[in-house]
Amino acid sequence: MPESDPVPPSLPPLPKALTGIEGFDEITQGGLPRGRATLVCGSAGCGKTLFAAEFLVRGATRYGEPGVFMAFEETADELAQNVRSLGLDLEKLVEQNLAAVDYVHVERSEIEETGEYDLEGLFVRLGYAIDSIGAKRVVLDTLEVLFGGLTNASVLRSEIRRLFRWLKEKGVTAVITAERGESSLTRFGLEEYVSDCVILLDHRVDEQVSTRRLRIVKYRGTAHGTNEFPFLIESDGISVLPITSAGMEHPASEERVPTGVSQLDEMLGVQGYFRGSSVLVTGTAGTGKTSLACHFAVAACQRGDKCVYYSFEESSTQLIRNMRSIGVDLDRWINAGLLHIQSARPTRYGLEMHLVQMHKLIKKIQPRVVVVDPISNFLSAGTMSEAGSMLVRLVDFIKSRNMTGMFTNLTHSQNPEQTDLGISSIIDTWILLRDAESDNARRGTLSILKSRGMAHSRKVRGFHLTDQGITLSDSAHPLASPAQGD
Repeated sequence: MPESDPVPPSLPPLPKALTGIEGFDEITQGGLPRGRATLVCGSAGCGKTLFAAEFLVRGATRYGEPGVFMAFEETADELAQNVRSLGLDLEKLVEQNLAAVDYVHVERSEIEETGEYDLEGLFVRLGYAIDSIGAKRVVLDTLEVLFGGLTNASVLRSEIRRLFRWLKEKGVTAVITAERGESSLTRFGLEEYVSDCVILLDHRVDEQVSTRRLRIVKYRGTAHGTNEFPFLIESDGISVLPITSAGMEHPASEERVPTGVSQLDEMLGVQGYFRGSSVLVTGTAGTGKTSLACHFAVAACQRGDKCVYYSFEESSTQLIRNMRSIGVDLDRWINAGLLHIQSARPTRYGLEMHLVQMHKLIKKIQPRVVVVDPISNFLSAGTMSEAGSMLVRLVDFIKSRNMTGMFTNLTHSQNPEQTDLGISSIIDTWILLRDAESDNARRGTLSILKSRGMAHSRKVRGFHLTDQGITLSDSAHPLASPAQGD
């Protein structure tokens, strides 16, 4: 029997410092390299200073690590005022001795005239600030202003290397911001080589829709993803969407949840959908997709489950009014705190921004049911492949949290059994609504195209909107039952 290879001893992982920035610590598996310098670079307005400020404030408030913010562009008052919009109270931390903010004015003309430049003064000033509060974190914002007066390339390189080496010797976890260069990541083209970690922030506008993205360019000593991650700047800070976290490891529930239409429950083995599954409702305009989705939302509220309803075509008041006409009272469940309607046009943000917004709201409310009505509207905010990719990640995110997701989709009358977004293959239950004209009247039908893991009816049934909600008739004959408005 061959001797097996010895099991290598496990090596200690690279020490990391949590940033407290939502989503960022997840994609970096623990934050920034502890005791080392990280370069955060990007063009103007991409969020570098806010990223650095949040790293500092979260470190002091959540992890007990005081920090020093040394600014070269903004005064302490300007900086405190600017980051206050993100809920970051630097002034309070300074009062509590958990942070020190120092503004250093660098006069470029004096350096150009005298040719003298020395970091010793900066080291003394920064060292004093670190020692005075026992700082574990340091932010330098921005590098270009600090070295802007240096024209000698060899001196510039030497001083940048000396700065990074000094920070490492001090043992502080540092974030240094830098402007993006024209042909390189940074203006001087050297900082990225001496940094242990490099984060690139990007703010791009495509088809008049702006999107912020973050990419880990370099991270010495640890594996890291190379994808671009969309991020959002809101009143409570920065949120990074960990798109790679979407997976297929979620458990499959055996629990069933009612659809809100008793006859449809019967078609699905009398018990309704699987909890945590995904449901797609397709049909042409006016076939009753929204009505069916609202029935499902109300059924969730009736059993005490929270529901988030994304309405991309109607305002919340319009949706409430329209549903009232078929006997569905949404107001009651909104007032009870169980139903949250979020109305917005998909073109308000880019697709990635929408996904970030939806993640944040779902995490905040923790619903058991999520309705997206309709997903076909995402095509107005991106290409077909972009919208399809975004929806796959959304479906995975909802299922990974054992939430039941219902998605409506507007289809074309020529191909009612085909979706433009091509996501039907990842859906668990697919319901098709159709409309036909007969004897001077339009009548609807409902059929179940598929429902994974359960016995279900293959019958086409009549679909009717009445004053008391949706009813299904046994026969799909167009005149089997009167519809609303007859």
